[in-house]
Amino acid sequence: MAVNRYLRSKQMVSCLVVSALLLSLAACGNDPGERALTGGGIGAGVGVGAALLGAPLIPAVLVGGAVGAATGAITSPKEINLDK
Repeated sequence: MAVNRYLRSKQMVSCLVVSALLLSLAACGNDPGERALTGGGIGAGVGVGAALLGAPLIPAVLVGGAVGAATGAITSPKEINLDK
C-alpha cells in the first residue's frame, strides 16, 4: 500500500512539473487571440499528459486547455516571448 501511494505521489509531482514547464510555453504569438489559441492547445496537451499519468481524460484536457488559454490571453508578449 505504501509503495502504491509513493508511486502515485511521484506521478503527481511529475505531472505538475511537466505542466508548469509546458504552461511556460503557453503564450506564443503577438495578439491575445493567438496567444489564447496556442495556450489552449498546449494546455490541452498537458491535460493529455496528465491523463497518461492517471487523471481522468476529459476533465484533464478541459482544465488544461482552459488554463492554457487563459494564461495565453492574459499575458503579453513582453512578459513571455520565446522568439528572443
